[in-house]
Amino acid sequence: MSGWDINVSGVSSVLKTTGETAGKLKDELDSYQGNMKGAAGHAGTLAPGGEAPKGGGGLVGAALAEFAQHTQNDLKFIAARTSKSLNGAKDATVAYANGDQEMAERLMHEAEKAVTPQEIAAMAGKGGAGSGGTKDA
Repeated sequence: MSGWDINVSGVSSVLKTTGETAGKLKDELDSYQGNMKGAAGHAGTLAPGGEAPKGGGGLVGAALAEFAQHTQNDLKFIAARTSKSLNGAKDATVAYANGDQEMAERLMHEAEKAVTPQEIAAMAGKGGAGSGGTKDA
């Protein structure tokens, strides 16, 4: 086991809170395109020649639409990266917790094994169990 000291319940709490917040990203992403389209339609009619194009919008609307198109994939990446990071943190914490369990089981199995002659000799050389480390006279 490494020198890590992870507070599993603390990580769980942070992941829960962060996951709830990240879950809202999907709703935001879903409404983003519609909101940008609405903004583009209401941005005025700045257009070459001063005439509003059919359907409204003009240059400002076109710029907003292009901006939305180019940022859509970035926002999807942020949502996917967040999800992957949260899952990675969860998996690492579970592995850490399982490692502690495995270590405890391994130590328990070692403790349940029969005492070897070498262990008996080592204990005799140290004064025996429970003697405070001194040899009896």
